[in-house]
Amino acid sequence: MTPGTVVTALVLLLGIQPITTDLYLPALPNLQQDLGASVAATQLTLSALIIGFGLAQLICGPLADRFGRRPVLLAGLAFYSVASLLAALAPSIEWLVVWRALQGVAMAAAVTCGRSIVRDLYRPQQGARVLARGLGGLGLLAFAAPLLGGAIVHVLDWHATLLVPALFGGASLAFIALRFEETIPNRNPHATRLVPLLRNWSMIVAHPTFRAYAALLCLTYAGLFTLLAASSFVYIGVLGVSRLACGAILAVNSLFYVIGTVLCRRLLKHHGLRPTVAIGGAFSLSGGLLTALLSLAGAHEVSVWSIIVPSWLFMVGHGMHQPCAQAGAIGPFPDKAGTAASVSGFLMMLVAFGVGLLLGRYLNGTVFPMTLGLGGFGIGVACVAWTSVQRHGEPAQPALVQPL
Repeated sequence: MTPGTVVTALVLLLGIQPITTDLYLPALPNLQQDLGASVAATQLTLSALIIGFGLAQLICGPLADRFGRRPVLLAGLAFYSVASLLAALAPSIEWLVVWRALQGVAMAAAVTCGRSIVRDLYRPQQGARVLARGLGGLGLLAFAAPLLGGAIVHVLDWHATLLVPALFGGASLAFIALRFEETIPNRNPHATRLVPLLRNWSMIVAHPTFRAYAALLCLTYAGLFTLLAASSFVYIGVLGVSRLACGAILAVNSLFYVIGTVLCRRLLKHHGLRPTVAIGGAFSLSGGLLTALLSLAGAHEVSVWSIIVPSWLFMVGHGMHQPCAQAGAIGPFPDKAGTAASVSGFLMMLVAFGVGLLLGRYLNGTVFPMTLGLGGFGIGVACVAWTSVQRHGEPAQPALVQPL
């Protein structure tokens, strides 16, 4: 494969997540009203997707280590496309939750294999640079997704916003089938056997480097998920912005995420993994704290920008932490990259599921569940970035192949 093919594959495989989660967010109030659902049930369409995604990664990772990345990708993307189409046709909130959960199960194959491909080819620091480039492409998809979703729901309805992921899944399936070549260096025939699998999970979780980067990954994603899950209810329902404006707000957040990935690549080149994470912690802390403190001071009653602008700082930090944490978590395990990626992904989605349940319970017609949540996660990210990662982060190693 050419470097361009590898980057395109990463963008598609990692970008499937924001296409699945972000695009329909501006349609949530319409969806809730049309299906006669409660706020908690509507939130479950996102939370069920996340828990399905998290659980399935525990299976997809070992499967990819045993059979290779390509067959798992082909099966997963085909299943994803069918589940997405059925979600768009769902007649009730209950069926929508079911199909969204199955979407998450299928999406796990794409994202787990995408992360594993990077470890197949690169050492952690170089892998972080490659992931930053792939996640930059993901950020551009995340930038376009809510804008497109807001426009679609304005012209058509919420069903149409759920049809787009089916089309994206079909296009990704075609690209992988036609252009992607297997990257796994050696298949592990024992990867899916129960006793070795349990031993591998235990070994991975016990590794201090994995725990440090997994904690960073979980906390920064929890902050992002707080913004994603609560944004439409806060911006549209509480602050009174239009659906198109809400989509634009989410899109600009993604733009700052892309800026974070670009900054990450530059800092990695000159300073290395751990210093880059430390600098990202400052962005996460300042963005989260400012959002929380300004809302407590009532600034959002004067201007919605008092929430929007500080969240940009958090998104820059998130764009720096995601590639570093994903590459760092699987770095110590070149022989079981798929399994390590699946465990870190499962933990990340487990945290996001918990955040979704809490938001479904505590969204109360104010901005505080979102702003205070972001503040708390910003503090947590900074603490891990400045302590555990600095103590246990893996030092730089030479690349297996030249970084893209």
